[in-house]
Amino acid sequence: MHSPVRIEITPIDRNLGPQSRASRSRIVLLDRNPGAAQLNALCAALTDVVEIFRWEPASGTGGAAPVTFVEVGRLPGVTDAEARAVEAVAAQLGIDLRAATATRSYRAGATAAELAALGGELANANVDRFAVGPLAPAFEEALADGTQVAVVPVRNKSAEELAELSRAGLLSLDSAELEAVATFFQAEGRDPTEAELETIAQTWSEHCSHKTFRATIELEENGEIRVVEGLLRLLRDATDELAAPWVRSAFVDNAGIVAFAPGWDLAIKVETHNHPSALEPFGGANTGIGGVVRDVIGVSARPIACVDVLCFGLPDTAPELLPAGALHPARIAEGVVAGIGDYGNKLGLPTLAGAVLYHPGYVGNPLVFCGAVGLLPTGSHPTSPAVQDRVVVIGGRTGRDGIHGATFSSADLAPDTASIATSAVQIGDPITEKQLIELVEAARDAQLYSAITDCGAGGLSSAVGEIAERTGVAVDIAPVPRKYPGLQPWEVWVSESQERMVLTVPPVHLANFRALCEHWSVECTDLGAITDSGRLVVTHAGSPVIDLPMAFLHDGRPSRRMAAIWADTVATAAAQPPESDPAADLLALLADPTIASKEAIFRTFDHEVRGGTRVRPWCGPGGDGPTDAAVFVPLGLEAAGPAVVLAVGVNPRYAADPYLMALAAIDEAFRNLVSVGGDPDQVALLDNFCWGNPTLADRLGGLVRAVEGCRDGAMRYRAPFVSGKDSLFNEYDGQAIPGTILITALGRVPEATRAITSAPGERQTLYLVGDTEDELGGSMWAEHHGFSGGVLPAPLSNPLPRYRAVHNAIAAGFVAAAHDCSEGGLAVALGEMAIAGRVGIDVALPEATFDAVPAAAALFGESNGRLVLAAAPGRERELELALAGIPLILLGATTATGEGLRIGAFLDVPLPSLVRAWGQQ
Repeated sequence: MHSPVRIEITPIDRNLGPQSRASRSRIVLLDRNPGAAQLNALCAALTDVVEIFRWEPASGTGGAAPVTFVEVGRLPGVTDAEARAVEAVAAQLGIDLRAATATRSYRAGATAAELAALGGELANANVDRFAVGPLAPAFEEALADGTQVAVVPVRNKSAEELAELSRAGLLSLDSAELEAVATFFQAEGRDPTEAELETIAQTWSEHCSHKTFRATIELEENGEIRVVEGLLRLLRDATDELAAPWVRSAFVDNAGIVAFAPGWDLAIKVETHNHPSALEPFGGANTGIGGVVRDVIGVSARPIACVDVLCFGLPDTAPELLPAGALHPARIAEGVVAGIGDYGNKLGLPTLAGAVLYHPGYVGNPLVFCGAVGLLPTGSHPTSPAVQDRVVVIGGRTGRDGIHGATFSSADLAPDTASIATSAVQIGDPITEKQLIELVEAARDAQLYSAITDCGAGGLSSAVGEIAERTGVAVDIAPVPRKYPGLQPWEVWVSESQERMVLTVPPVHLANFRALCEHWSVECTDLGAITDSGRLVVTHAGSPVIDLPMAFLHDGRPSRRMAAIWADTVATAAAQPPESDPAADLLALLADPTIASKEAIFRTFDHEVRGGTRVRPWCGPGGDGPTDAAVFVPLGLEAAGPAVVLAVGVNPRYAADPYLMALAAIDEAFRNLVSVGGDPDQVALLDNFCWGNPTLADRLGGLVRAVEGCRDGAMRYRAPFVSGKDSLFNEYDGQAIPGTILITALGRVPEATRAITSAPGERQTLYLVGDTEDELGGSMWAEHHGFSGGVLPAPLSNPLPRYRAVHNAIAAGFVAAAHDCSEGGLAVALGEMAIAGRVGIDVALPEATFDAVPAAAALFGESNGRLVLAAAPGRERELELALAGIPLILLGATTATGEGLRIGAFLDVPLPSLVRAWGQQ
């Protein structure tokens, strides 16, 4: 009765019936056999009418037939959410057991070698194990929890010894920081405990303290030196100078908060999960979504939507061109997309906006931007813990997954990274986070807590340290719920296991808070209390673990003084582009993976859940045309009038000048927002900088240029930054990614019914807003032709009058459809509108255009500030008057359904060819 049991759950093939063997089935491993009756009851509870099951001893292979399958399961210690669900179901049936899960993949007729190769492809060695045939059961050993509090000698070590201590412990502390630690403990007359050293490393990490963005930077620019007193200060000063009255909170909490409708605010945050996604794509993206959703929960908001921007290496990269130890971009993309869909869909959150880009510079180091928007009543987010308030942790259990995540993100990737940073990889449990969402909203409305933060980077060390930074705290971590026994105190303290929040609860409300936790089946553990000591005091069952002054922990890190260099290398004069066939160029650009349809990706994300979506990722009669931004109305506010608009701007091909790249990204985000009806006078921006190693002067020089572009853009567009994130050290084996800046724009469509899409109808007049310049530099067209000449798109000096005029015309009903000109320029924008509306388009550019710019630039250049508008029938004159004084060109008109795209004498392409090239069959 105590031998392990294997359960196989097989999906039914609806065509062949329940006896057919699917290519994959789910395996549940139990640590003991509770008996046939209870096994059958458990199996019945785990499956439904579309599945069959069978169980056998764990050593069974299903008979004497040759083995035709491999099984892949999690390594011991890696989160197995499905196994925990099995245990919960068993407990409800009165069965006490432990479980693990695996996936069985069948390959009829395969040899043992072929099956072994298949297992190697399906399993990620960072988190998985596999076997040809049955996977041997593996459960965590029943070890006693650790109680040892080790001391780490630092006072008498040389600089070289301290550096080795940092490298071996994955602390990512530099020489000045190590010296500050040694000096502090020299004055204390003792050495730090392992937990204290880890706490300092997490708190001082690039991820948590933004030390590059707070550094004083000496920038050598074109032979002259100037001092930049903090990159973060540049962005914050711009926001402070703009003083937008609708900004509720910026840069001081887990997420930015802005006003939305009377009595309601919006919260927004965008994070990155690049390094974890490079090692374990599914888990990295999965927990990226989980983490950013908790950021929104951490400002007392209910998450209502997600946004994702993904940057991958080229999907057809030849295997021999992969850096040593790197996963193939196609595998990374598959895992990342699956991880995003798994988490967001299970949370019941729509994924509404985003982008997918491909560039060879992301082969070893993908970029995974994860964002979330939340809704909260105005003034409902408490931020003032009081002395004697209880410090509680709620949600998921703690394990070894995620240890060193914050410090891991502060180092370059290399071929051996996976072997030394496996513990930084995490796997999410979205069902637990869904319970957290419901619990926190109920506790907020009942005013049961005085402060809240997510337990993310650095785990409890950061969450408890930050929530009590201005007061002090004393906690005992012995009661922290573990996923399995055997953890040492320092591991419990710094683990970044997912789905956890830390709150301070006044003692008078603790009983009611616990009752809510029980109602939502969320574990709640009281760790200690807020004090007025100004110290972080941590014990384990009463034994000292940490005793540090908050002042040293949060203000003791030495300020960095860094050197940067920048030299203009971008062409300053237009070069003559090569001759080409415009029709062939258009079809090639539409088929480029960055421009082509992402339906195969986006359709795996739910964008209808919660029922408020007004402008979806797709539009037009076929529901498959591209849109510029997402528009949605939060559930419960349908009668309030306004809708939320969410847009992004990003283009790493402009990285040759990060200043221009940043301004172009802001302009693209504005164009996208305005194209669907967003108001350009109430736009909040978020910045996400993904850059290489900032300790290298040339990398840092480009980063300074990007931040200054963002600062200037905020002022030009009168749009404050309310939140942001820097992700540095994005390099693989010394090769940096192209410096990348993502701009996310959050705004309002004043009347939700006025939102529009990029799908025009038949016989509508088309206009081009904006000027077309000779700017092919950094364009998709230039990349396809290997054209390195030309200039990057110049920024607009006074953009708001243009975008206000367009917005007012849309709000007045003069515009039936709008689409921005971005990658691929005007020709691609017109091609996408034809695809979206399934209409023909017949346009011609004025001859004066070609007197000023070459045909390639007129058709495929990516000048900023341009949109194509389709006038509402009979409203052409009103539209022209509304845009008086704004650069406006009459292009032509749409024609009958099913006809093609004709642009003067340059190209005439049938609609089916456009659709096939873009990827919609």
